[in-house]
Amino acid sequence: MTKEPVHLAVDLGASGGRVIAGHVVDGKLQLDTAHRFANGPVRMGKSLVWDSVGLWQHILSGLATASGQFNNVKSVGVDTWGVDYVLLDQNDVMLGPAFNHRDARTRGMYDAAFKLVPKADIFSTTGIQFMELNTIYQLLAQSLSGSPALAHADAFLMMGDFFHWLLTGKRSVEVTNASTTQLLDAHTGNWSLELIERLGLPARIFGPPIEPGTNLGLLDPAVAAATGLNEVPVIVPATHDTASAVIAVPSNEFAPQNPKWCYISSGTWSLMGCELSSPIINETASRFNFTNERGVMGSTRLLKNIDGLWVFQQIRAAMQRRDIAVSWDTMVRAAEAAPAHSLLLNPDDPSLVAPADMVTAIEEYAVRTNQPKPTESGVFYRAALEGLALRYRACLRMLETIVGNPIDTIHVVGGGSLNALLCQMTADACNRTVVAGPVEATATGNVLVQMLGIGMLKDIGEARALVRASFSPVVYQPVDPKPWDSVADCFDAL
Repeated sequence: MTKEPVHLAVDLGASGGRVIAGHVVDGKLQLDTAHRFANGPVRMGKSLVWDSVGLWQHILSGLATASGQFNNVKSVGVDTWGVDYVLLDQNDVMLGPAFNHRDARTRGMYDAAFKLVPKADIFSTTGIQFMELNTIYQLLAQSLSGSPALAHADAFLMMGDFFHWLLTGKRSVEVTNASTTQLLDAHTGNWSLELIERLGLPARIFGPPIEPGTNLGLLDPAVAAATGLNEVPVIVPATHDTASAVIAVPSNEFAPQNPKWCYISSGTWSLMGCELSSPIINETASRFNFTNERGVMGSTRLLKNIDGLWVFQQIRAAMQRRDIAVSWDTMVRAAEAAPAHSLLLNPDDPSLVAPADMVTAIEEYAVRTNQPKPTESGVFYRAALEGLALRYRACLRMLETIVGNPIDTIHVVGGGSLNALLCQMTADACNRTVVAGPVEATATGNVLVQMLGIGMLKDIGEARALVRASFSPVVYQPVDPKPWDSVADCFDAL
């Protein structure tokens, strides 16, 4: 039990979730994990979906556990990954499963979309990078298949909005996650109804976007009874997990237009970019396929999605299917011992998006790219990490070109900040200072926005000052960047 006000962050990532209690003790933000659980795509027939019912049960269990641990809970908020969604009918009944963004239904949807709306029009309106997993192509695939779910839908909710609806009974669509759909107008922060209609999608299902910090009201009585959280409001955080993580970057400035630092939100996905005061939508950003997602308080997250630690994680899963039990620490040690740059592996190669077996996919990738097929497990692990560092290097060069000035510091936040080998590889490959931490950046940002929403913090400056006072980052300096220079061109040519 604690006398300090407590804020419960439900933090759902693509590979795991947690319910975390945040409270300030002696001027420092303290995070206590009440419940942690696994998450991941589920194969159901020919489709890849999310276990949304199981996630909801975990959320209820976590909130109940937290309620028993803390007696001064002041708010609850949920953040999740982007692009995926749920449809509700007019009676608030869920229409079908929540499809996973790696599901194959979006393949070929670029051509279908560009026949309806030119690619240049989509980018000039939304400022969002082109990825077939984006919501726009998921919805278009559903529409072109004649989906009865879409035909009967009355509301579109992103995943965070879905769980907020379950918590309160109130529909909402939060703007930072809504921007990942590639259907939001980057200039106004509202839905582009013209784009939606040109694509033949039902405009009626898109409710007006709301800002982070919005108070949705008290928990539904049934949820309060199940969790023991009585008279507790839901304060909407930045529901996109990257938007929450960026708030936890320990910078002393907010949304500069000429940034000297960038961030990597490092997890299953890596999101690398700059926090800006306004979007940059021009030919250069389009050519480099960068995205302008909404941040808190009208800011912009200019970034690129990189298929982060997904490959590393799926190698482990493939090893386990071969009855080879290996821990994360063992994988990192084996990677450290393996020869450098013996396999150049692009984590964003389409063949690695959702293979049946990642080890087999990498072996086939090596043959296809005229590289020696790896035979030692350490080579697989090291290639996954080196490939990420080389993608970060390429992304940094693009970022500097788009924003028009050099970037001298890379802030790595999230679970990947614990991987010291990857952080040092990043410093060497990019030849930049890397500042790693905080680890629980998404939950931290979630809690901070809740505190802003109820007036416990006055602005982002005060929120980031609390981050700097609470967490001690690890700093990595470049040690040997030259070997990375020699392989970068070969990697970029893959």
